Amino acid sequence: MHPNMRVFGLFMVLISIFVLIGWVLGGFFFGDFWWFAIALFLGMAIAINVISYFYSDRIIMWSYKAKIATPREAPRLYKSVQRVNSFYGLPEPRIAIIPSDTPNAFATGRNPSKAIVAVTNGLLKMLNDRELDGVVAHELAHVKNRDILVMTVAATVAGAIAFLARIFWWNMILGRRRADAGTLLLIIVVAITAPLAAMLIRLAISRSREYKADRTGAMTIHRPNDLADALLKLEHANKRKPITRGNPASSSLFIVNPFRGNMLARMFSTHPPMEERVKRLRKLAMETVSL
Repeated sequence: MHPNMRVFGLFMVLISIFVLIGWVLGGFFFGDFWWFAIALFLGMAIAINVISYFYSDRIIMWSYKAKIATPREAPRLYKSVQRVNSFYGLPEPRIAIIPSDTPNAFATGRNPSKAIVAVTNGLLKMLNDRELDGVVAHELAHVKNRDILVMTVAATVAGAIAFLARIFWWNMILGRRRADAGTLLLIIVVAITAPLAAMLIRLAISRSREYKADRTGAMTIHRPNDLADALLKLEHANKRKPITRGNPASSSLFIVNPFRGNMLARMFSTHPPMEERVKRLRKLAMETVSL
């Protein structure tokens, strides 16, 4: 599927969930003016999508205090991006440094011409040049496939759906208005299933995109083992010392999950299991050698 069609489809699905919430809750809170709730939620969904589209890169950069760096300020990263991008032929992305000792990286920007590749200070200290190339190749694969826009929009809208459902849930419990049994049941179902549906959509998109970016990046530079080695180092370091700022809703943008979670959180992680990612890359390396 063309990246633009995937973005459009995601917009439509998540907007539909917003409208569904408005339709169900509109009759309870607005009575005969239920159509007002639908219009309100539709407007909110469109506004959130527009903000995500145009300002997601600024929001994510601000969240992690990432700063655009010049080639003189980050010569090693700049050379790696240039080296890897010579295979991709994309518009030259800007580079940024995240002031964190936790080794990690992400790419952001609504399209390839606006792309930014950001890495932490900890990543530059931990990885050698070949492993750094593997990480950069992974991030530029996301840029090429427009994954960064898809995952940012999905995370933003899914978070908004969960937040709104929670507001109306507590409003219903603490408010004075009473609903009949059928309406009450419908509201409970929507309050539970709408955020869950949005989250599952986000997880499915994010996990499939990570596998594809691993493969695309590894095959582009013809060194799957370098990316596999980098992933193992990053996974171990992030478990030992998770990142201390930012929003877990943005975890899907990073190459490995930067936040520590319990067993339930790992089950619903935006990233596929690291063992499986590394296994696929090692297998890809063996297949490449045998050709």
